[in-house]
Amino acid sequence: MYKWKGLFTASILIFAAVTGTSMGPNPTRNAQSRREPPQQPPDQDPGRRMPEGFTPIFNGKDLTGWHTSQTNHHGTTPEFRVVHGVIVGTQNPRGKGGILLTDKKYKNVEVYLEIKPDWGCDSGLFLRSSEAGEAYQVTLDYLPGGSMGGIYGERLTGVRGPGAGGSNQATATPEERARRADEARRLAEAWQAAWKREAWNSVRARIEGDVPHITVWINDQLITDFTDTANHAANGSTDGMLAIQMHYSDEKTKRWVDAGFWRWRVIAVKELPAN
Repeated sequence: MYKWKGLFTASILIFAAVTGTSMGPNPTRNAQSRREPPQQPPDQDPGRRMPEGFTPIFNGKDLTGWHTSQTNHHGTTPEFRVVHGVIVGTQNPRGKGGILLTDKKYKNVEVYLEIKPDWGCDSGLFLRSSEAGEAYQVTLDYLPGGSMGGIYGERLTGVRGPGAGGSNQATATPEERARRADEARRLAEAWQAAWKREAWNSVRARIEGDVPHITVWINDQLITDFTDTANHAANGSTDGMLAIQMHYSDEKTKRWVDAGFWRWRVIAVKELPAN
């Protein structure tokens, strides 16, 4: 009896990882208590979409063309796996995340994702990344107070993108802190209006120029249009790998929930001509 009970439990957990089905209390009924952005029930999922001009770089079968960084400070989790045509990711060991990098480098490129994260789990899309994960990051912090669609310099200095949070707050002037707070408020309003809770969502990000100009859309709604003041990429690089991230977590930096997953069912690119 215990053997069958264990098999049944394992099957339920796998189903939850792939589909994003909550195994706890009704998430809609308890959205406010978890501080998840309130939304109307999502429309029926139309299925995968491939925008015109884009080429998939995830083949829906395995991780050909991708590799896990062994030098990233978030960790080296092996838990990027393909299940039923979807990349699912979680921490392993507990608290340790990591990044999954493309083998190929890109300069001017537009990236299209279809994603379905669990609430409380922090991810990101890395642009022009080094092997260690030094990159311009499109923030995908799906957790209380998180930033979705902002721009952050991951292990970079000098990037002042919207949604960068507390980076360099200690040296910022009162005017600069007020400006960042206003940016964060407007960013939160924009992404929460566009986001479909407990459904598949699309994220599209474009980076172009030696001095990066980055534009981000969620579900075809413009979220961020940011031009850096200079090229702050690692070693002044004007190209790099793409990466998807699972953030590390600990008692001081709570960026993941136990048994939480991120899911990516479409990752595609459109390479752009040089400016």
